[in-house]
Amino acid sequence: MTRILLSGAALAVALFTSSAQAHVTLEKADATAGTFYKAVLKVGHGCEGSPTTQIKVTVPNGFVAAKPMPKPGWTVETASGPYDRAYAFHGKPVAEGVTAITWSGGSLPDGQYDEFVFVAFLAPEAGARAAPVPVVQTCVKGEHRWVEVAQGGAKLAAPAPVLKIAAAGAAAPAAGTVEAGDLVIDAPWSRATPGGAKVAGGFLRITNTGTTPDRLLGGTFSRSGSVQVHEMAVNNGVMTMRELADGLEIAPGQTVELAPGGYHLMFMDLREPLKEGETVTGTLRFKTAGTVDVSFVVRGIGAKAGAPAPAAGGHQH
Repeated sequence: MTRILLSGAALAVALFTSSAQAHVTLEKADATAGTFYKAVLKVGHGCEGSPTTQIKVTVPNGFVAAKPMPKPGWTVETASGPYDRAYAFHGKPVAEGVTAITWSGGSLPDGQYDEFVFVAFLAPEAGARAAPVPVVQTCVKGEHRWVEVAQGGAKLAAPAPVLKIAAAGAAAPAAGTVEAGDLVIDAPWSRATPGGAKVAGGFLRITNTGTTPDRLLGGTFSRSGSVQVHEMAVNNGVMTMRELADGLEIAPGQTVELAPGGYHLMFMDLREPLKEGETVTGTLRFKTAGTVDVSFVVRGIGAKAGAPAPAAGGHQH
């Protein structure tokens, strides 16, 4: 009897795990801004054995001119409305378009697999990011709402499919872009320093493509004694700068930019000046991702975020 009970419990756990892992997913979870993306939503099960009769997808911000693919046996409907902002498309600003797509009227048995497809232009203005694609799956009995986005490290029962979007011109990681687990670290850089300077700033962009938060705690810089994470802000007209002793959180699905005038790394006790055009090695230390090797491209003394890198530098946007 004990063996029978244990076997039953193991089977229940296996079935629950299989069901929990059978999410609606994207066939291709990586894309590049400034291109047309073919979203293939993979549906591999129904609702507790009940057939699927409707799939509704919410088109994320920055997905412009979305169009669904017709599906034999299913009726396709679209809903239109304003975008979160105007986006350039074929040389003209576009402020509204398709915001939701629904396939209905068909029947996909629980034991069968199918795909639902739409295309959209990924607006460069929306930038590099992890974009959730919420999907509601309706069945003869019940529904699955694949719409959850992780907050504060919570484990998700019904996560939305997520598309990791690289910045325009960055179809694959290139020089200056590093991937560490769920983190994408893009274009680390610093400014040239005058002779005798004892500190310098470090800047970069970090995208968390995962479902749990991470935290930038500090790192190393081959020309300095230590590295701190700082925040610069203006309070009541007074500019202040403080060290973030607990580090900087990189929330799931978010991109955090370290740039002049905001969050940044502070390279303390410089041992020699930084010269424009050179590359200096270092590391970043994260709470979850651990230590990551990076290289900082040195730009001019007055360089601003988004400025082109020197010819000898790495990948910039």
